[in-house]
Amino acid sequence: MRTIVLTRIDDRLIHGQVVTAWVKHVNCSRILVVDDPLTRDIFMQKILRSAAPSGMELKVMGTQEAAGYLKEEEDPKERIMILVKGPEVLEALVDEGVLLPQVILGGMGAKAGRKKFNRNVSASEAEVACLKRLLEKGCAVQYQLVPDEKPTLLNKLL
Repeated sequence: MRTIVLTRIDDRLIHGQVVTAWVKHVNCSRILVVDDPLTRDIFMQKILRSAAPSGMELKVMGTQEAAGYLKEEEDPKERIMILVKGPEVLEALVDEGVLLPQVILGGMGAKAGRKKFNRNVSASEAEVACLKRLLEKGCAVQYQLVPDEKPTLLNKLL
């Protein structure tokens, strides 16, 4: 299995906190965005590539492709940061046999059908149920906006 140094749920995907804080904190060599609709949106892929740190390799894959890729043989020089917009994608990866020992919940913005849990996280009933299933499947899920902030366990947030 490839080396995953950070798995983060953040509906903004690549933005300032990811570029300036998380990439350096985990010393990743590659960012993997897993998002099925984004695989068909070349324009948004170009925007994400321009937002990624200079020299950082960015891959955009659908869920099935990403599961296969992540289960490939480890490359000792590779350190992957996985970014997804919501927990459902991570549950699908776990169900495909990808090991995600730790998940950082960063930001899930407010929108219709979501309940607000703090200033950066809102989730629907389906998303909350999915996060709980991730816990049951052995993923340690915690909220942490930036690396310097003390993490909050998901159970305390919900």
